[in-house]
Amino acid sequence: MGVLIDTCIWIDVEQGKLSPADIAAVTGKEPVFLSPITIAELKFGAECAATEAIRQQRLASLARIRIKPVLRMDATTGEIFGSLAAQLKMSGINPRPRIQDIWLASQAIQQGFSFLTRNLRDFKDIPGLIVLTV
Repeated sequence: MGVLIDTCIWIDVEQGKLSPADIAAVTGKEPVFLSPITIAELKFGAECAATEAIRQQRLASLARIRIKPVLRMDATTGEIFGSLAAQLKMSGINPRPRIQDIWLASQAIQQGFSFLTRNLRDFKDIPGLIVLTV
């Protein structure tokens, strides 16, 4: 098993809203993983920072979490993504605004991992995803 952690959790840790102990209280002894999607979202946030000081702070946070193992995306991830997006569309939910979330969910499902987020609303309707919250 393992836990894939949503980008919002890493941002909350960076901003001091959550501590590593808060995360450990939920994940326990399960290994924690990063997604390339999370790395992209955090890099985007750093590059678009309002000031150079904020940019450097965000880049430093990104460098710190890069010690975690990063999941790979492959053809199976793509198939899971396509299936999830289609299921959402068929149930009347437009998947386009949620592309990043669906990719993250696809990776967690592919690996059989839980997914830790504070945005339960964004993930509760994704079939097959085991969602944890803080």
